[in-house]
Amino acid sequence: MSTVYDFEAQQIDGTPVALSQFKGHVMLIVNTASACGFTPQFAGLEALHKAYADQGLVVLGFPCNQFGSQDKGSNEEIAEFCQLNFGVSFPMMAKIEVNGAQANPLYQWLCAEAPGLLGTKAIKWNFTKFLVGKDGQVIRRYAPTDAPASLAGDIEAALAA
Repeated sequence: MSTVYDFEAQQIDGTPVALSQFKGHVMLIVNTASACGFTPQFAGLEALHKAYADQGLVVLGFPCNQFGSQDKGSNEEIAEFCQLNFGVSFPMMAKIEVNGAQANPLYQWLCAEAPGLLGTKAIKWNFTKFLVGKDGQVIRRYAPTDAPASLAGDIEAALAA
């Protein structure tokens, strides 16, 4: 697989989605959790979505329960939580694993394309973010501690490219 567009995902309602439908868009792909210290970042992700969607940004949230069991709920419960607590209107995908033998193929690719600190391939925690350019290539990986608002400059540059 050579670009993000070679992958498919499942929306949180189970509907398959080919990521190729986002060709020509900038994507921000984030593994999320509903009961994490970083969960308030949903508000910042939603703010980015609202600020840049009309210019071509697509934020995709991928719930994951691999870090401290912080997203135990069903896909339906996660969707309801995100909507009720943060007004999330960007696409949320079905819960996946991002590390290990059962890691989602998209995340295997993202981690290989943009290793973390000291070259580690694994996702360290919830709310690790990947910025993908209009060409479907990973531009940058961001740590969970990087607030969504701090990505605005990179997003704007990617949108202008």
